[in-house]
Amino acid sequence: MAFSERIARLKSSLIREILAAAQRPEVMSFAGGLPAEPMLPKVEWAEMPASMGQYGMSEGEPALREAIAAEARALGIACEASQVLIVSGSQQTLDLASKLFIDPGTEVLLEAPTYLAALQAFQLFGADCITVPQEADGPELVALRQRLEQHKPAFAYLIPTFQNPSGVRYSEAKRQAVAALLDEFGVTLIEDEPYRELVFDEGRAAPIVSRLQKASWIYTGTVSKTLLPGLRVGFLIATPDLFPHLLRLKQSADLHTNRIGQWQALQWLGSEQYKAHLAELRDFYRVRRDAMQVALEEHFSDLADWNVPEGGLFFWLTLKDPLDTRTLLNPALEQNVAFMPGEPFFTHPEQHPGYLRLNFSHVAPERLGEGLRRLALVIRQAQAAKAA
Repeated sequence: MAFSERIARLKSSLIREILAAAQRPEVMSFAGGLPAEPMLPKVEWAEMPASMGQYGMSEGEPALREAIAAEARALGIACEASQVLIVSGSQQTLDLASKLFIDPGTEVLLEAPTYLAALQAFQLFGADCITVPQEADGPELVALRQRLEQHKPAFAYLIPTFQNPSGVRYSEAKRQAVAALLDEFGVTLIEDEPYRELVFDEGRAAPIVSRLQKASWIYTGTVSKTLLPGLRVGFLIATPDLFPHLLRLKQSADLHTNRIGQWQALQWLGSEQYKAHLAELRDFYRVRRDAMQVALEEHFSDLADWNVPEGGLFFWLTLKDPLDTRTLLNPALEQNVAFMPGEPFFTHPEQHPGYLRLNFSHVAPERLGEGLRRLALVIRQAQAAKAA
């Protein structure tokens, strides 16, 4: 059977495979970015108009677009509702942007490490991924300038607020410097901010797109981390030169995002109920973050280094004695523990052994310590076998 040449580049998602393997209730899963089920809000459907079951506009519900534009302006992003496109989760933004910009061999600029499903999308369309190393406060600026001088990427894809997987939040200085460099070299920015609202301190840095003077941009977010991931409702906001193309690509993909999910999102966004829910959510996740930090100090202090994340859903661990953590998956699952190896978050996994991404939102605090104890034991046994 003859498939398109693109299918040869199609990689399965390791994280989706791990989540499938971790469905058993006895498994303590630190693998996915799953919101905590006790914090999924109770939603009401009784008042939804019957008209929401009808076809809708490709751009999305007008009132929802207005609400998202208002929220974006409050962050400092100069935009109108006419620049907002409602998408089927912010993952669809990556698919639409890939279709807009990428031909086989097109260069794109990414952080190293970066979001696994973004790599999957970009590489499917044949992108040549150029990477910039992450530091504790954002990308290494000398390396970023070098990449921009040596290459002409179609876009830079960045996650500046609680980056997935590293948990890094760009400093104010890095945000300004990155914006200045993208303006200088005329490189489009795709800024992905699914975790912005999951912040555990008072810091509220403005998005990079709000600082750009010349470069085109796409800013994307979602309600998956704050409301219900099952709604599959996200959004993108784009500069006027990009928006019409993204809209036509959306039309050809799925006509429009489901209106039932859009209606539900609209009941929450900007409401007092939503603000109270976010405050509760942050408190809940802060407790789980702190519980994982205590358990990591107990079981991993001699095995790995890490920074305490100021938001988001993940700890990013660097093993002091590196090994390919993908080889630990099956032994860990045999101990009823699941985690996400760090190697697949890099464009060349084999060159970056020794990282783990651990989610702290999903496992209850009373089970956390036992899960991390088992995972640490698996690592110790593998390192002892390697040394033997």
